[in-house]
Amino acid sequence: MSSTGGKRPTLRADKRYPSGGSGKSPVKKSTPKKSAPKAASVKRSRRKTTARKSTRTPRRGVFGWIRGAIGFVLGLIWSIIWRSSVVLGLILAGAVLYFYAQLPPFTEQIDGRTRGSVTLLDRNGEVFAWRGEQFESITDIGQISRHAKNAVVATEDRRFYWHMGISPRGIASAVRINLSEGRSALSGHGGSTLTQQTAKLLCLGVPYDPATGMNEGEYEADCRRTTIGRKLKEAVYSMAMELKYTKDEILVIYFNRAYLGASARGFEAASQRYFGVPASQLAPGQAAMLAGLLKAPTRYAPTNNLKRSQDRADTVIKLMYDQGYLTEAERDHAWANPATLSEAAQAHAGGYFADWVMDTGPNYLTRDTTEDVILRTTLDQGIQRSAEEALQFIFQEKVRDGSEAQAAIVVMSADGAVRAMVGGRETRVSGAFNRATMAKRQTGSSFKPFVYAAALDLGYTPLATVVDEPYCISLPGQPNYCPKNYSREFKGRVTLTKALADSLNIPAVKVSEAVGRENVRKIASDFGIDNELAVGPALALGVSESTLLEMSGAYAGILNGGRSVTPYGLMELRLEGESEPLMGQGGGFGERVISDTAARNLVYMMNQVVEAGTGQRAKLGERPAAGKTGTTQAARDAWFIGFTADYVTGVWMGYDDNTPLSGVTGGGLPTEIWHEAMVRIHEGKPINPLPMDIPQNAAQPDPHSEGAPGTAQSSNTRAPQPKKDNLAERILRDVGSIFGRRN
Repeated sequence: MSSTGGKRPTLRADKRYPSGGSGKSPVKKSTPKKSAPKAASVKRSRRKTTARKSTRTPRRGVFGWIRGAIGFVLGLIWSIIWRSSVVLGLILAGAVLYFYAQLPPFTEQIDGRTRGSVTLLDRNGEVFAWRGEQFESITDIGQISRHAKNAVVATEDRRFYWHMGISPRGIASAVRINLSEGRSALSGHGGSTLTQQTAKLLCLGVPYDPATGMNEGEYEADCRRTTIGRKLKEAVYSMAMELKYTKDEILVIYFNRAYLGASARGFEAASQRYFGVPASQLAPGQAAMLAGLLKAPTRYAPTNNLKRSQDRADTVIKLMYDQGYLTEAERDHAWANPATLSEAAQAHAGGYFADWVMDTGPNYLTRDTTEDVILRTTLDQGIQRSAEEALQFIFQEKVRDGSEAQAAIVVMSADGAVRAMVGGRETRVSGAFNRATMAKRQTGSSFKPFVYAAALDLGYTPLATVVDEPYCISLPGQPNYCPKNYSREFKGRVTLTKALADSLNIPAVKVSEAVGRENVRKIASDFGIDNELAVGPALALGVSESTLLEMSGAYAGILNGGRSVTPYGLMELRLEGESEPLMGQGGGFGERVISDTAARNLVYMMNQVVEAGTGQRAKLGERPAAGKTGTTQAARDAWFIGFTADYVTGVWMGYDDNTPLSGVTGGGLPTEIWHEAMVRIHEGKPINPLPMDIPQNAAQPDPHSEGAPGTAQSSNTRAPQPKKDNLAERILRDVGSIFGRRN
């Protein structure tokens, strides 16, 4: 028990305030005492409410779970995307900077050709053909017409001045079009910007290296390959170019690198090639035509199909107008006056000739040149046109439709300078089979002048006689060789002139046997027939093969007085910009083959072929001409080769597969082609006499021509000898027999 007497002690709160200085208790206030229990009650109530809430289970449901899962996944994806974007952005920036550092100054990107160009000039110094990659550089955007710049931008990349090298919109559009047309996404339309096209022309900075084993064509094809990896690299390279170069510098590279057909690399070369003007002077129509070539240079080249090229240019002009680059008046004027080719491009002369001349020079300065080369040639463009027109005229007028027969023409001067060459019916070609230089065909009776040249050089005259009669030669181990005339008739005793004029076979064989086949072979070879000649008696009838160029060159030797010639087309080869030539004339006069007297007599005999023999369709009125027809067995080949005092022209006609000609002989269509060509070639030229000696009493046979059958007798080269010289003739005849007049 406590001392309180069982009463509960009174509870008192501790003093909260210190006593004052007087030591008395502080004054008690009623307000704090009343409010404290209420505050504690509120706190206790809040604690209880919070406790109840924390113990309550949430009610989320299925949709709540789905929303939560989606939110989590989207958050994760977003996190991956932005982090990956940062990484890819850094990689892209690094790749762009890498290519940026590799890019050279834009001036070093202008000419990236692996081959040089060859410009061919005619005898007057005018350009007539190009080979290799013709190139003229543009180093500043001011060197090209604004119309050309606008045409390219309007056609190839209308947003060129607003993008940074790639156009996502263009790529998406191209993919959509490709897929809608049934192609793969990367096939067909590319959606490439002009910068990307330039990057492709630069092969993404990879230069051509022969050590890779690829040739130039394979290298360029590899540069044009379209793969996802290559497109990605192309995009990066393009962005680096946009950082390195200005827009105009990119255009300058493009204008220099773009191929525009017809061996023209770049807009300057193409402008000169097609229109004969510098690129700075291109009119809207001309600029539109060049821009139109970018789609397909070979297909739209105006030298291949001018109308198709003009139609394509009209489309480009419309694009230029729609994008504000042309006024309505300029558009209408361009449509009304389409671009046309320059005179040189229209002529496109000497395709076969140009190919031949390229072959006559060293490869490292022609076909495989890495330099820009100038070739001055012997071509006469007027004569070339005359030859082409003559061939086309005869085939249009006198050859049945659908015929696949071919023909070739060579025109040259007496020194072997080739003035024109047509290697087939398709005259505007390059790299085609040239029947004038490549086709080795039997020569037929066009070979006979070499037989008579051998006889004349041994002292026979045009009035010496030979008997045309049945004739056979015994050959060891073979059946007898019995030549026949084309007419199957025999003329009896005839002069050598008559035998050649009528192209009699038996007299030709007899003369060949009399003078010796070896002599005939040697003279033909020395005149330039550079092929294996027959060894039997049929040699005289032209069973050996030769080309039209060789035969025409051999006839030039007859015209020039008996000296051999080497046909040539190259007069001078020099590097562009240099004045001193690296090479001079590639042919001309050679050694003497027969005497001048023999040559003059032979010219007379060949003149009689035209005046009174198988070549009468070659007559040129008052202008004297000489020549010889030739028809091979079964008429597989037909020839006429002849000359005036100014030019030698050879014509061959036949089928490439040796199919016999139907109703054609050398005296027919080939002679008519020759006539048409020579009439055109000599138009307006003075008439010059042939270098020939006409025998006295030419209408009479040589009275001193008696002898054993098969032996042509000799007389004086200008007139028959009097009887008092019979002894001299007998001596000459005996000496001739010692040196092989009889084989």
